[in-house]
Amino acid sequence: MAPKPSAPSSSSSKKKNKSSSITPIDPTSSFTPDSFERELRALAAKAKGQTWTNWARTQAAVYLRAATLLTLIAAASTVSQLALSPAYGSIPSARWHAKLVMAACFAGWSSNLFLNRVLAPVRPETLLPMIALWIPVVQFALGKVSGLLTASWGPLVTESVTLFPLVAVSAACVATYLDGADLSALPRWVADAAPGLGSYGFFKAAEKLFGGLIEGYVGRTVVNTRLVMEVVLGAAYALFAPSKLLVWTVPALLHTAFLNTHVPTSMALARLNSGLAPEGYVVLDRAESITGYVSVVDSPKEGYRVLRCDHSLLGGEWVKLLGQGQLKGNQVAEPIYGVFAMLEAVRLVRTPEPIVDSEAKALVIGLGIGTTPAALVAHGIETTVVELDPVVHKFASKYFQLPSNHTAVIEDAVTYTSRLAADASGSRFDYIIHDVFTGGAEPISLFTLEFLQNLHTLLKPNGVVAINYAGDFTLPPPRIVVNTIKSVFPTCRIFREHPRDDADFAKSGRDFTNMVIFCTKKKPSADGEISFRLPTERDLLNSPSRRAFLMPQHEVRMSDFVGGEEGKGILRRNETERLVKWHEMSALGHWTVMRTVLPEAVWEAW
Repeated sequence: MAPKPSAPSSSSSKKKNKSSSITPIDPTSSFTPDSFERELRALAAKAKGQTWTNWARTQAAVYLRAATLLTLIAAASTVSQLALSPAYGSIPSARWHAKLVMAACFAGWSSNLFLNRVLAPVRPETLLPMIALWIPVVQFALGKVSGLLTASWGPLVTESVTLFPLVAVSAACVATYLDGADLSALPRWVADAAPGLGSYGFFKAAEKLFGGLIEGYVGRTVVNTRLVMEVVLGAAYALFAPSKLLVWTVPALLHTAFLNTHVPTSMALARLNSGLAPEGYVVLDRAESITGYVSVVDSPKEGYRVLRCDHSLLGGEWVKLLGQGQLKGNQVAEPIYGVFAMLEAVRLVRTPEPIVDSEAKALVIGLGIGTTPAALVAHGIETTVVELDPVVHKFASKYFQLPSNHTAVIEDAVTYTSRLAADASGSRFDYIIHDVFTGGAEPISLFTLEFLQNLHTLLKPNGVVAINYAGDFTLPPPRIVVNTIKSVFPTCRIFREHPRDDADFAKSGRDFTNMVIFCTKKKPSADGEISFRLPTERDLLNSPSRRAFLMPQHEVRMSDFVGGEEGKGILRRNETERLVKWHEMSALGHWTVMRTVLPEAVWEAW
């Protein structure tokens, strides 16, 4: 009897099952060496395609994150300058700005590895929302001591603790991101320099582009105001790098919402006026616009009202005298600055043929509160006003005595006069009054040879031009400006608003004042010097200010100007840099003067 076969072991069973799962190759199938090679090529192409897609996606993310941060700090750079201008003026605010931003970029870029090690495991970009949202709080606090910091150092101190850390941490993050950029196709020396130089170039281009957009649209909506733009930037940083650290921004947001008087709300304005009440001042209205922070400030105690733009005063009038006593029924208000009355002396200049008011046309460049245009209209002169800032025109019409029967041109004066001068059939004027000033310095483009030549074209042969220039006589710009004016208008006389204060000059070494240059188109001759007729009662418009200041008194001779070699020559359109460096000194001097005109609390609270 044959032995009974034993059952297979478990191991042999597993082997059988395993072997049975393998599909045998059918020799009759279509498999060939050629088809196998094609399949390999297809798999290689697919793998290569997936690798390139991943590479492109990774590189795009690197550059997108870097570009986003660079764009944000470009916008923050512009907004920082706007936020400082009400307390310091635009020129002092820009004094250290470019150097500080460059230093912050270098510091952040060169320390990105160190920063990553120090903050680990916290990502550096998560600090950016906290820095950005605390900036308004720091600016508000330091603005309260701007008088102590002064215009020379206040902007530098403020941006050192606000903008500098924001830019430095952003630059460090950009450097970290670009470590992941694949630059293997470039030569080594190019690959080493490209991230840093490319980032800075992108930042400067974004700063110029977005800076122009921000400044051009400031004040158009609530979102375009200084403080709200800073909060929006903070929110953008929070979206870019969300983290649990955002909880530390809550106190800053609460302060901005409920305690910061710069918020463009009626509640914030009420808090501002509550703080100004002990000083005897009240802000009637305020708005942000393309030329700066514009506000109407009233002094009920002293009885006057002024129009402010950033850290300058565009004019003021005595409201307590309106409709009072002998002034009741006056056609014009009483200006608080004599120079504005002096500009009206353009009508007193003797001309070869007398100019009849009812037949005359006047062009006023720069509105202010409208003192001069109001007087010209009161004399029956057809008056056109060119004003760049729509808010200035709105406030002059609403809060000051600017009559409605004038022609308002809300446009850049350079563009307007160039277009009108090129039109042979366009308007020509018997009087041109050039009165532009803000930020502690004159707009340089409005004193170039080319601009003045356009005014010469627009002035009738029998006409008179009056140009107001505010500056420091100890610096070259006033002499350069006068040289340029006299190269276009050959016959001129110059008068100061007031004589030089020798005691103050000896103490400060500065001689900042307004001067008015009266010119005609007639050629100089032995008897061709400009002369003024005596004003009549009608010329004075029943105004004590005009009785005191209408007739020019403190004449300036060319020998009164200093400047040496740097004060020689004239100013052309492509040479405006000649005046830029001196305007910084003039603006600092103007800032000091303004702090004596109104209490520091008014300037600091803005």
